[in-house]
Amino acid sequence: MTMTANGEKTTGLQVELIPALSDNYIFLLHEPTSGVTAVVDPADAGAVEKRLKERGLALTHILNTHHHPDHVGGNRALKARHGCTIVGPRADRERIPGIDVEVGDGDTVALGHAEATVFDVPGHTRGHIAYWFREAKAAFVGDTLFAMGCGRLFEGTPAQMWASLQKLMAMPDDTAIYCAHEYTLSNAKFALSVEPDNAILRSRAAEVEAARARGVPTVPTTMGLEKATNPFLRPASPDLQKTLGLPGADLVAVFAETRARKDAF
Repeated sequence: MTMTANGEKTTGLQVELIPALSDNYIFLLHEPTSGVTAVVDPADAGAVEKRLKERGLALTHILNTHHHPDHVGGNRALKARHGCTIVGPRADRERIPGIDVEVGDGDTVALGHAEATVFDVPGHTRGHIAYWFREAKAAFVGDTLFAMGCGRLFEGTPAQMWASLQKLMAMPDDTAIYCAHEYTLSNAKFALSVEPDNAILRSRAAEVEAARARGVPTVPTTMGLEKATNPFLRPASPDLQKTLGLPGADLVAVFAETRARKDAF
């Protein structure tokens, strides 16, 4: 087991958060046996360069989840400096700057001795992917899943997004979920508005509020915690359905209404 810089334990893979822009997280991944070092969704090349220099690391890979500028903004500058390999979604290769390796559902990506399975998880964008390092118990989900939230449906449908979230929900409960934004406090407030009687949610919301007051990141979360408190993973909840006025409704319809209410919250 390896203790990471932010206190997370993984198997053979060190994971560190690099804050960027106003609320983004870039993830620095280092596989110490091979010396392979990657970043996930480098929003800002400068922030990555600073941390690489502090740790004395050379960048070998970039893993992109989707094409939005706050996820690929550092691609070209980092590639020009380090000659790193850029991995991104096959379904959206035209919009990933500098892409070298195209991947999609069921493909694997190796970082030294650490290996990730790729999931196609469209909804937020049409070509969004996620990377699941099964052995390290870590998943990098971009803007598909947030702590107590999910991404806006810019290019997909509620049915697509719900199907994508179900793929992620099949991961073990102890999987660390690394989402790309610090949205948790606002997400908690919305979650309480639609499932106010969820005792686990109430407790978690209080913890999140205290953590953010101290400036402590709320990422990563875990899949088990998300399934217990994230309304976008809970369309089957009778309490949520009651709040939405959709008792017994189709789960996609419940999810769609939840997302519509969050958009207007």
